[in-house]
Amino acid sequence: MKRLVVLGGGESGVGAAILGKVKGFDVFLSDMGTIAPRYRQVLDDHNIQWEEGTHTEARILAADEVVKSPGIPPTAPIVRRIVEKNIPIISEIEFAGRFTDAKMVCITGSNGKTTTTLLTYHILKEAGVNVGLAGNVGKSLAWQVAYDKHDVYVIELSSFQLENMYDFKANVAVLLNITPDHLDRYDYEMQNYVNAKFRILRNLTPEDAFIFWQDDPVIKAQLKNIKTEARLYPFAETSEDGATAYIDSQEELIFNTSETSMTMPRADLSLNGLHNLYNSMAAGLSACLLDVKKEDIRRALSDFEGVEHRLEYVATVNGVRYINDSKATNVNSCWYALESMPENTVLILGGKDKGNDYTEIEPLVLKKVKAIVCMGKDNSKLLEFFGGKVAQLSDTHSLQEAVDECARLAQEGDTVLLSPCCASFDLFKSYEDRGEQFKNAVKSMLNR
Repeated sequence: MKRLVVLGGGESGVGAAILGKVKGFDVFLSDMGTIAPRYRQVLDDHNIQWEEGTHTEARILAADEVVKSPGIPPTAPIVRRIVEKNIPIISEIEFAGRFTDAKMVCITGSNGKTTTTLLTYHILKEAGVNVGLAGNVGKSLAWQVAYDKHDVYVIELSSFQLENMYDFKANVAVLLNITPDHLDRYDYEMQNYVNAKFRILRNLTPEDAFIFWQDDPVIKAQLKNIKTEARLYPFAETSEDGATAYIDSQEELIFNTSETSMTMPRADLSLNGLHNLYNSMAAGLSACLLDVKKEDIRRALSDFEGVEHRLEYVATVNGVRYINDSKATNVNSCWYALESMPENTVLILGGKDKGNDYTEIEPLVLKKVKAIVCMGKDNSKLLEFFGGKVAQLSDTHSLQEAVDECARLAQEGDTVLLSPCCASFDLFKSYEDRGEQFKNAVKSMLNR
């Protein structure tokens, strides 16, 4: 019996362990941290051996193959030992892909991938497609392949997940954009991060499709050096250079593929802002390529309700609007948020810096931001960069302190925007935790 070891006891790892058990593998799961009670119960129910708080090297290195959860870096000591032993390491997505012939719509990018994934899923589901949601959102792909089979899966893929994918193949591959992110994982070399993102093109055939933002300079440069057999479906703000989705002079959103040709007024899109226009183009093109009816695409693009923690309106307190954009964990994502903000914005920045370069948002900060409130354990880099560039620059070290400072600085008619540019792990469990705490703090002001 083939021995499968799974590293990581979260959604991804537990899903892989379940699928391995169902397919007859001898499965052992190991997590250096603590496994959530609900996952422990699932593992016990499936008679899967597991450990937490340690990695028992002898058991792990006896594996024929290892499924590694994406959050575990390749530099982790146990991963290095596995590599030294020449034991293959794959991702949960790679493992799950071996056991299904469903169509795969795979979406990656530095920003917008969650919104685009959920929007694509929404379109397909509303059109009556038997579709599953997986990857960074939804349920583990492996878990679904084991017990909840679908005809199509829409999968959000991070660069971490793409690292250990080899034979897996998308039917529709979507690359939204590439801007600096997670550089601490990639030896602070942008090209290493770019290479990870472009792994989404692996194994594509002439029957497959590649959807991408045509005007992204990094994508454009990389495509000069990379060949793919897939059919190309670029999208852009205008129709130049053969874009297959774009906005015309009448503010109509145009989709023009060999499968579908359709239009839709931009004003009818449920999501606002330039970044969401691109997300809508990518999702709409994916639906067109899967032969979804035009009326179903239009309806779903007009009634989608957006993503929590992404430009989410929280409340208006004393005439000040509070916006939760906690999902903005890199500089480019914050740029898109600021692009859609009015002047007199109070901006909350800070968290775990991933090698950020804040020059990208500097012009928008100078134009729209009246004050910056830094919120993190160490704000020195932010304070140094933005010193003298805004009228007010505050140094805070908790969310409540930051919200109180924003309330002091903001006047009626202003907007307070939480769009941190940074990961959340210095003060919070996750960006979701950060966003929830922000919303609770804002709403508590309504009761004062």
